[in-house]
Amino acid sequence: MNQALKFLAFDTSTDMMSVALSNGQQTWHHHGLGGANASAQLIPTAHALLAQAQLPLSELTALVVGQGPGSFTGLRTACAVAQGLALGANLKVIPIDSLKAVAEDARYRLAHEQNSATLDSPPTLEASPDGYMASVMDARMGEVYVGVYEWQGATSQWTSVRPLQVGPPEAMAKLLSQLGLPNLVLAGNGFEVYKDRFPLQEFESNGVSLLCISAVPHALALLRMAPVLWASQQAVAPEAVQPLYIRDKVAQTTAEREAIQRAKTKPVA
Repeated sequence: MNQALKFLAFDTSTDMMSVALSNGQQTWHHHGLGGANASAQLIPTAHALLAQAQLPLSELTALVVGQGPGSFTGLRTACAVAQGLALGANLKVIPIDSLKAVAEDARYRLAHEQNSATLDSPPTLEASPDGYMASVMDARMGEVYVGVYEWQGATSQWTSVRPLQVGPPEAMAKLLSQLGLPNLVLAGNGFEVYKDRFPLQEFESNGVSLLCISAVPHALALLRMAPVLWASQQAVAPEAVQPLYIRDKVAQTTAEREAIQRAKTKPVA
């Protein structure tokens, strides 16, 4: 009998901190405020979930981390914590584009919006019709991050359609509307944050059928993608985990350096 896969996933690319744990079909999760607080709370939250599940860190299959793009502080914190925990427990890490996690969160919400199934159900990628999803997330500084993906139901996988970008909402709306993707779904929060600057009429004028849905880079979305990525050998050594920046990097903060040190010195359960 195959041993159940066990993953600890987290994303702090936005002002939310999302952490989730799976043991086969069982899940535990925390989704709450992050931001500057994430560097101090991520490790205790992860260990609290492990304690709830009575699961030692060293028994995990791998860690899963949302690597960005997003908040500079949040990305460095998440990747540093993933490195520290993985090194201490001799685990590999599956880094996932946070905008892809937004797309998966939206796909899952759409698949369940017409029934009473909970969004906290087991981390499995259910069959869904093929389609295109564009994640549009607030990037601050008057810009949005954009990632475009295709969902392939036959393989239950996401494929990136074009490189990640960041730019003014007006320019990103024009770019997406001109791609000619049928039945496009916009996922995220960028089109809401900049609703006066992200002209949805651009899509209508280009004959694009459009649906908008609020979504976030939820750790449960990371968990759903993890088994397929693990099976396709997408896990990497801890030292290979790096933030996925779109803008230039900035220096580590004191809080982030402290988070790295705590992760490296925390005893393995």
